[in-house]
Parts: sequence; C-alpha cells; structure tokens
Amino acid sequence: MKPTQEIEALAAEIAGAARMSFRTLFENDERYYYCTLFTTGEGHAPSISAWSWEALEREAARQGDESDTPGSTIAELIKWSYADSPYCCFRDENFDDVKQLFIARPAMAELEAEERNREFEFRLKAMELAMNMLDDEGVFALNQPRESVCVLVEVMPPDEINTEIALRLNQADSPAMQAWLAEAAE
Repeated sequence: MKPTQEIEALAAEIAGAARMSFRTLFENDERYYYCTLFTTGEGHAPSISAWSWEALEREAARQGDESDTPGSTIAELIKWSYADSPYCCFRDENFDDVKQLFIARPAMAELEAEERNREFEFRLKAMELAMNMLDDEGVFALNQPRESVCVLVEVMPPDEINTEIALRLNQADSPAMQAWLAEAAE
C-alpha cells in the first residue's frame, strides 16, 4: 500500500471511531466550542475530548464549590483543557480497533530518531485527515454554527504543531479560533 493510501486508510478508521463518539456526545444538544482528537508525544492511539458552554459552567461551579476559587477563575483555567473536560475520552471503546491498528504499526520507542519523527508525523496526518473528514460531513456543526467550534488535533503535552494543525483545521478569523489562539495556543 502506498503511503498516501496508508494514511487515508488509517484516517478512515480514526474518523469512524471519532464520528461515533462525537455524534453520541452531541445527542445531549449542548453547544460545543472545543472538539479535539488528542494523542501523546509517544504517538499513542487518539481519543476525543470536547467542551460545551454548558459543561464548562457545570464543571467550573462544581470545582468552585470544592475550593475557595471563584467559578469564573476555574472556568478560565479549564476552558481549553482536554483532560479537565467531563467528556475526555468519551466513548473511548469506539477506538478499540484504532488502538489495535496503532499497536500494529512500528513501535515508536524502537525507532531511530528520524524514523520515529516520520512515524509520528504519519500518525498526526492521519488524525488531522480524520477530523477534516468529519468536518466535511458537518459533524461539528450539529449543535452550533461551525465557526463557533475550535476543531483540533493535539499532542499532549502541548507542542507547537498543535497551532499549525489548528490553523489548517479552522478558519483563522472564526470567533472560536481567535479565542483559542489568544487563550491557549502554544
């Protein structure tokens, strides 16, 4: 299989898993502003996370009640945090086949630096293509206008590549993208 076909095949599998997870999540009719497919610096199989305005309000209030910190301060701190979202790894079981595909790929830890970088880039490209596929299908505009959502593929811990991918996945002048660039970009 050619590299382009290989990326497209992996992207289709990732998109299938992410589609099921996001569509199920969006059945709650909340208004989303952040949808991400994230991985680690080791290139593990991705998971989704998302924030809606409603979930942010609930979580900030909950954490505020448990501490002496005002909910508005907490909201600022967690607004763009994939890990703090109650929707982090939502329906992760949908990614079981994707995890197997990632395990079947060359083991990143066993590769030389140049090969490891190529493999990591391959995995990120497949993830970005998957999110593009979902975007083209209108998935991120199900509960809100598309320009209100920042759609991301992120490496954790944060890396500069996150901003480069974000600029390719979103219109730079959209309100959601402008907010993310000002508040969270690397």
